[in-house]
Order: sequence, then C-alpha cells, then structure tokens
Amino acid sequence: MATPNRAEIEALSGFGMDTITLAGPLEAKLAAMREAGFTQVMLKANDLVGHPGGLNAAVQAVKDSGLRGTGFQVLRDFEGLSGHLHHYKIDIAKSMLEMCAALGCEVLLACSSTSVHATQDLDHIARDLRKLAMLAIPFGIRIAYEGLSWGRTVNEFTTAWDVVCRADCPNLGLGIDSFHIFAAKTSLEEIDYLDPSKIFLVQLADFMWQETRTFEERMTTARTFRVFPGEGVHSEQLAELVLKLDALGYAGDYSFEVFNDDYQQMPLPMVAERARRSALWLAEDVMRRSMPLPNQMRLKTARG
Repeated sequence: MATPNRAEIEALSGFGMDTITLAGPLEAKLAAMREAGFTQVMLKANDLVGHPGGLNAAVQAVKDSGLRGTGFQVLRDFEGLSGHLHHYKIDIAKSMLEMCAALGCEVLLACSSTSVHATQDLDHIARDLRKLAMLAIPFGIRIAYEGLSWGRTVNEFTTAWDVVCRADCPNLGLGIDSFHIFAAKTSLEEIDYLDPSKIFLVQLADFMWQETRTFEERMTTARTFRVFPGEGVHSEQLAELVLKLDALGYAGDYSFEVFNDDYQQMPLPMVAERARRSALWLAEDVMRRSMPLPNQMRLKTARG
C-alpha cells in the first residue's frame, strides 16, 4: 500500500473505519487503519471486553494509535421495556456509557429495539431515550439513535426522527445508516426534512443485491455481506445520500460499517486499502460534485 499523500489524508479526514470489518487483534486493526491514512475509528464493546489485556489495555491501545474515536457501539433493545427488563437495560446502558467515556468517544450508538417485550408506543420509546440521554450528560456523550431496518416498531430513519423529536433532548440525535435506508427502501427525499445539527453519526455501507425482501434476509445481509461504498449495486443512491446530507449542512463524521465474512478472511492491509479507495471515491468524485461512477472506484494517483 502506498503511503497516503497530503491531499489524500485531507480527503480521508472525514471518514473512518469500523473495527467490525477487520479480523485480528485490536492493535493490528488500528495499525492497518492508520497506515491506510485514516484518522478515526468506530469502536465496539467487544474491542474492550474481549481484549486479552483487559479494558484498560484496550483503551490505552486506542490512545496510543493516535486515532480519534468516531463513536462507540452498540446499545441494543434499550427502549420500550418496563419493570425488571427496563432496570436491567439501564444497568447495561450505564456500563456502555462508562466504556464510551473511557475511550474518549463523544457518541454512543443505540439501535432501535427488536424485542417483542417492548411497547410500540412511540411516546414511551421517546421517554426511555430521553432518560438514556440524561444518563449520558455527565459523561459529555451524545446518543445517536438508529432505526434498524428489522426493528419491531422503528425500522426507518423517518420514524427514528419522529421519536427523537418527541424526546426533545439536546444530546439525543439521529444515527443514519445507508444499509438500513436501502434495505427498507426509504425515500431519500425524507433527508430534506431532518435537522443537520441533530444528525450525530452517519454510517455507510453498500450490498450486492437490489432488495432484501424479509427482515431475516436483511439481518443476514447486514451481518455478513455488506461491502464498502462504491463496491455494491447502490452506488448511485449512496452518492445521492451523501450529497443530500452535504447540501443539508451535515458536517459530521462518516464511518464505514461493513460487516463482511469474506473481509474477515483477508489480510488487514488489503481490506483497509478497499476502505481507502471507497473514501477517496466519496471525497474526491462524489462530494466534490464530479460525476459519480457506480460500481467503480478510482484510486487517485499520488500528487506532488
């Protein structure tokens, strides 16, 4: 892999990789990202609790890498519960917030519930998310709420936005994930109705077929066969999504959340190189308003 030049490093600055994409120990993942020219990383709880040296060693590894934490994931099935289940999830949330704070991450991702034990009352869901956001305030953490495309009640970002608006809490916002938008076939026109200051995280990925007809197919694809932006069949939609967010005024981070079983069997530098090409395509071809090239990614030649 060629060493990124100054122009490429600048282009990559708004993009980060997710540790989920890479195989191997945390330190090796961080090194591969850094060598590819990335300056930020999306971390997950298993990076810390699964580290052979323990939580403190994992936190130190991230700090030593020089990479900024894009965010921390993921709190699942939190909202809409009651009684002992609610109190159980409150304890889990507190633990996640503590780990997020230890890493210096400012965003905790919370995914919409899939639990049959959760209410479908949007006001109840909003109250629970407001409580989560209040728990995060002492840590200086923002909560990005994401609608999973197989969520029981909230399965599109439009409904997630409705809930965020109902909760009306300054550190509760929206997490956007391109995979879930394409899987649920949510109209990109709905992006225009969002408040850019309340979009706390954007995660990008593509996949290799036009539609996922069932929740089960969505889950399987999402967890095993996402690909980087520009590698799948939704390149034009993905370019349109990024341009809409840019026009809306979104100026936050983009993270590549790419679950892919094949990438887990490839050398880390090869996977990181694919991510680098994807980021350069988005930064240089799409966001600078050149004509996007669906299913092709141009690796820019080194500039002096």
